[in-house]
Parts: sequence; C-alpha cells; structure tokens
Amino acid sequence: MSPELVPWLAVMAFLLGFLALVLEIFVIPGFGVAGVMGIIFLGWGILLLSVDVTDTFKALVIAMVSSIILLAVGIKIMAKINVWRRLTLGDRQVKASGYQAPVADLQNYVGKKGLTITPLHPSGAVEINGNRVDVVSEGGYIAAGVRVQVVKVEGVRIVVRALKE
Repeated sequence: MSPELVPWLAVMAFLLGFLALVLEIFVIPGFGVAGVMGIIFLGWGILLLSVDVTDTFKALVIAMVSSIILLAVGIKIMAKINVWRRLTLGDRQVKASGYQAPVADLQNYVGKKGLTITPLHPSGAVEINGNRVDVVSEGGYIAAGVRVQVVKVEGVRIVVRALKE
C-alpha cells in the first residue's frame, strides 16, 4: 500500500466507524452489526495510523481493559453513594396501593357489553359486568357514558366499538 494512501484510508475508516456507531445509537436499536462494525473500523483506523502495529495493539488492549475496570469501579462507587437511587424508581408496585397486573384470560370479554367510565381517545376505562377494564377504541374518540362492545382481545389489549342505539 502506498504511503500517501494510508492517511486517507485511516480517515475513511474513522469516518465509517463513527457513522456506523451513530447509526447504531440513533437509527438501529440494540448492539448489533452496525455497532460492531463501527468499533472494528475505528480500531482499524488507529492501526493504520500507527508506526508499530504491535505497540498500538497493546495500547488498544490496555485501554479496553482499563475502561472495563474503571466501569466496574465506577458502578461500585455509585452504589455506595446511592447514585442509583436517583436514577431508578425506588417505589414498589403493590396491590394495596392500587397496582394490578393484567388479567391473563381476557378472551372471556369478547362480545361483552359495557359502559365507558372515561372518554376513550383511543384508550380509557370501561365498566363491564361491574369490573373496571382498561380498553382501546377500535376507531377514534368515544365519549364517557357510551355503551360499547368488546370486539377483540389481542394479548392484554381489549378493543371496543361504540354501540349504535
């Protein structure tokens, strides 16, 4: 490879690596192919600019190991000074406070009729057989106090339609 081409190839590797990481962060969710390729291209760009490949490779390995150690130490320190308490939700969701897990067998509601407690735009609450149920309207807005019928159940999502009376 010609010596004039190496700096431009390194710059292109850096740019491709940076672009791949930006795509991974903002466009493609998760830690996948784009993130791995970004890291590879950034490392390749560093290696292309190095005078001695073995020294540069050693420096990269030392930097990665140091970063992992610093991350672990940082997590331990943050746990001791209760930083996690500010970053996470500390409240427990208990039934006595009004929290309820979704009912597993909602298929029994298909075809049942009820009355909207809150306006549905498109979600809200309906009373069916004396039970308050969170639902979603099939179309758009449905006012409170309107009779509705359950059209379908998709997992824990109950879909209703306004009845024409």
